[in-house]
Amino acid sequence: MTTEQPAVSGDQIARRAEQTVAVPTAPSTFADDLGHFMLVYKFGLAEIGTKISILAEELAHRGRGNPIEHVLPRLKTTQSLTAKADRIGCPLNLDDLRARIRDIAGIRIVCSFVSDVYTVADMLTRQPDVTLIETKDYIDRPKTNGYRSLHLIVEIPVFLSDRVVSVPVEVQLRTVAMDFWASLEHKIHYKYDPDVPAALRQELAAAAEDAARLDVRMERLHREIHGPRR
Repeated sequence: MTTEQPAVSGDQIARRAEQTVAVPTAPSTFADDLGHFMLVYKFGLAEIGTKISILAEELAHRGRGNPIEHVLPRLKTTQSLTAKADRIGCPLNLDDLRARIRDIAGIRIVCSFVSDVYTVADMLTRQPDVTLIETKDYIDRPKTNGYRSLHLIVEIPVFLSDRVVSVPVEVQLRTVAMDFWASLEHKIHYKYDPDVPAALRQELAAAAEDAARLDVRMERLHREIHGPRR
């Protein structure tokens, strides 16, 4: 049985996200508009965080353990957002930013086992106010470097004082083993980018296969001891 982790509340997620919002240093109409634009994404992240926190606590209350090991929210800074816009050739206006950059707000959900990834994803996307926009299943079809994760783009309504805004949030779901591999792979690529040695790339891909086999083995052992989750 995996060690239970304390549930992360929507308020905690909002506070973490708030720390990443850069305050414009020079007053301007666009800077003010961009600040409010980013604030709406922070609210969307808080909304999705609350939903995940409720799911985690409710599932744990069933008596067979919480499948969610931990949750990590991420909100792009204005600097990161403008850098990505420049990189992909996106004009710096709010309509284009909203339409073309779908990962301004993101949240990573790390689960115990592969089956938990799909269970949590299904429970989240079946909620009537969560609209599934896009799915990229890198568990079923890993990237060539070995990366595995389930990526979803969902939209969630945020109720402002004068209107309701549908906010896109990128949701990444993966196992502990996948998260371990992805974290170290990112550090290695950061050190060598853009020229990771071929031998090292092969080792990373082989390590990803080892992690996938570990996922299968650990889930099988869990089922033998505890039976399937209810």
